[in-house]
Amino acid sequence: MIDRMRERAISIDDLNHLRLWIDSNPEVPEGDWYKDFGSFKICGNGSLPKTFLLRGQAAKGDAV
Repeated sequence: MIDRMRERAISIDDLNHLRLWIDSNPEVPEGDWYKDFGSFKICGNGSLPKTFLLRGQAAKGDAV
């Protein structure tokens, strides 16, 4: 993720949105889910984040 940020594929604003979202203790589904931040998506399963996708990559699961 740091490499993508340095390559400007992930914006600082979107990373700040991620931080705020995490700080809010969001509720996520038990199964697969994703949250779209614009320049990237975070994907997880249950309470665990699993991967980051870049803009345009398809995510599976429920949008949160």
